[in-house]
Parts: sequence; structure tokens; C-alpha cells
Amino acid sequence: MRALQLIEDRRLEQVELPPPPPPAHGEVTLRIKAVALNHIDVWGWRGMAFAKRKLPLTIGAEASGEVDAIGSGVSNLSPGQLVSIYGARTCGLCRPCKEGRDNLCEHVSGVHGFHLDGFAQEKINLPARLLVPAPPGVDAIGAAVAPVTFGTVEHMLFDNAKLEPGETILIHAGGSGIGSAAIQLAKRMGCTVITTVGSNDKIDKAKALGADHVINYREDRFEGVVRKITRKRGVDVVFEHVGADTWAGSMLCLRRGGRLVTCGSTSGVSTQMNLMQLFQQQLKLLGSFGCRMENMANAMQKMAAGQVQPVIDTEVDFNGIDTALKRMEGRDVFGKIILRVG
Repeated sequence: MRALQLIEDRRLEQVELPPPPPPAHGEVTLRIKAVALNHIDVWGWRGMAFAKRKLPLTIGAEASGEVDAIGSGVSNLSPGQLVSIYGARTCGLCRPCKEGRDNLCEHVSGVHGFHLDGFAQEKINLPARLLVPAPPGVDAIGAAVAPVTFGTVEHMLFDNAKLEPGETILIHAGGSGIGSAAIQLAKRMGCTVITTVGSNDKIDKAKALGADHVINYREDRFEGVVRKITRKRGVDVVFEHVGADTWAGSMLCLRRGGRLVTCGSTSGVSTQMNLMQLFQQQLKLLGSFGCRMENMANAMQKMAAGQVQPVIDTEVDFNGIDTALKRMEGRDVFGKIILRVG
């Protein structure tokens, strides 16, 4: 069985692994179809793991698969069924898990592809409770981008920021996977969308997704442009995932009482903040990590209805993984890079 493993920092190898055993009670064997690459894969490749992990490690945190075999006690899945895979190994027993707040699991073992072996392998055994069936009309790529790319955004915008129709939102890095998803989801509900990109060739692509205003942050100070667009009022919501490089500017973009929701820190994990600005302007800062499985299901329903669609930059096989990760590290992508497995 082929797998793609991180041997040491920035060194990936194709390896042969034994196939998984028959699925245990409550498990299924999946044949992996597609892996969607994310910045967390770049972090792992660089060696930026913030918890103990053992190498070699199979990579891949976001994926879809086809049910190959079913263990005892599994009644909601059938062989041949396409599923989206929840990327964290949760316990399924604690109060948050039972309440459907999966990303607040009190006994989570880690994230696949980062702390635990991931999905860039031909077959894997997983608990059936971590699989979300794809509805008709959603293919392997759509199911692969539901857990992180769309699920994260659903959780950020609707569970946490409580985005409302008619509001104005600033979405950073509109050419990223989650940025391209956020543009579509915000525009679909009738919001005015402002987004930033890092090159002029991404401007028309972002507008095609629904962005009303696109700012090349390498040429203009985005906070100044946002204040001008909003006539100094500021935006209702900032969708933040860049971190240190954009944090101060993002705060300046918010209207009085505005909300900033963040799920990432790709430019650095530490920053300074003006506390007087925070309390005088009555701003709300919201941390968001991962998603609930319900977010994945909702995202795929919207894909099936044609309301949103995955934005795909490139599809690669195992031989193209190093080039793909280097392009992501250099932000030379628009949308998702998909690793085809099966």
C-alpha cells in the first residue's frame, strides 16, 4: 500500500506500508480518493509541530474516501459510499463531542497529518463516527475540501462571527483555500465583500468569486483602502488568518463594535495590540479552530445545490508534492492544491 511520509523536515518519501487489518467494531476501512493540501501541511513539512510527534509521519490533514469495508456495529455507511473525513481524532465520549461541538473535544488525540498519521495513503481504518457522507452531486474533491477549507469557514463566519446579510466583511488572502471559500459564502448571503490578495493576477479571480473590492496588499496599505471604501465607518467583520503581518491593520479596519474572527497565524503567532482601541471601540475578538461535523455537512449541501464550489489551483500526484508545498509556502496559488490518491 502506497503512502507519502515525512521522514525529516522538508523530506518526503513514497513508501510501501502493509494494508490495514479488517475494520474493528465501529470502524470502516476507507480507500482514500483525494487529499486537499493546507497550510498546516506546510507547517508540518517545515517542522513546525507544536506537539510531540514521531517521524516518519504520513501526511495529509483533509481528505475524502470511499468506504471499502465495514466493521461490526456500523449501520449508517455502506461499501462504495463517498465520505468526507473529520481531521482530528476526537474521543466521541465527552460532553462537547456528544453535543456536536467536535472541535472542543476534551480528550482529542491530535490532528491527522500533523500529530497523527494522516490521509496520504491508499487505505486507512477510521471510526465511522468521524465520517460525513457526501450527498449526491458532490465528488471526491468536494468531499475532500469540506473538513478544513469549507468547514473552518462555516464555523468562523456563522457559529462564531454570526455574520448577517447586508454586513460588510474584510477577508484576508482571498486567493487562499479558506479565503476563496469565505468570499463565496459571504457573498451568497448578501454581504459586501472586501478581500486582499498578493498579486494583480489574483484580482480578477477574486472578483469572479464574488468579491466587490479587491486590494493588492503588496501595493497598498489595505487598512487605508478599507477605510476609504467604507467612508471611514469600517467593516462589520474581519476574517483573519494571516496573523502578525495583518493584525494591527485588521483592528483598524473594524467599525465600532465590530468583530474579528481568526483561525490562523501563518505570518507569526505573536503580535502587539492596542488595548485602548479594543475597549474604547468595543471590539470583539473571536478565536476559531477547526469545525463541527455539522459544518462539513452544511458545506457539502451548499456544494450539491450549486451555491458554492471548490476553487482548484492544481491537481498533483505523489511525485508533485514537494513542488506543491513550495508553491504554497511562497503563496503562489489561487485556491486549493489537490493530491490525488485513488
